[in-house]
Amino acid sequence: MRRNLTTTVSFLLAAAIAIGLGIWAGDQWFRPQGGGEGSGLGAAAIGGSFHLTDQNGQTRTDADFRGKLMLVYFGYAFCPDACPTALQAMTVALNKLGPAAEQIVPIFITVDPERDTPEQLKRYAENFHPRLVALTGTADEVAAAAKAYRVYYAKQKTPDVTGGYLMDHTSIIYLMGRDGRYLSHFTHTSAPDAIATEIKKYLSGGAQP
Repeated sequence: MRRNLTTTVSFLLAAAIAIGLGIWAGDQWFRPQGGGEGSGLGAAAIGGSFHLTDQNGQTRTDADFRGKLMLVYFGYAFCPDACPTALQAMTVALNKLGPAAEQIVPIFITVDPERDTPEQLKRYAENFHPRLVALTGTADEVAAAAKAYRVYYAKQKTPDVTGGYLMDHTSIIYLMGRDGRYLSHFTHTSAPDAIATEIKKYLSGGAQP
């Protein structure tokens, strides 16, 4: 009887800890950052500075894109499914916006700098939107960018069928404002129509980010 009681107490304690960690994680993810004017909810703690290299070998920072909206996705060129799905959804969504899409910069940041050189990303980016900015960097530069956007990534220990490796990573498309602050997000399975509809809220003539 005492053993059963001890087991029950241990289970409840573990559950309480798990719930507490979940609440803490949610607070960390959506912690207010001063909040925008007119917003009582504040802005999610996502986004920040980065210093990376694009597919043409040019140094790019987040400041280069001020004044435009950004669609930001972290992935890698050898990704078999989620990444091309997300980038294709971004491409179709921007095409649906027509000329207004000039207000948005699509950005792809690799989580696999070991293989994703500028040359590799240049070839990869040609499969998607013609204005896609594909970024890589040193391991530390990529880690800093991923940390700013709260993106998880890790190399899988088990080789894939080709003898190479896959990367586990967060698969979220972030919509960032003209000032670099978080506005909204989508998953790689979000419909292009839904992405385009959400972006329209922040285009010139609509709600201003």
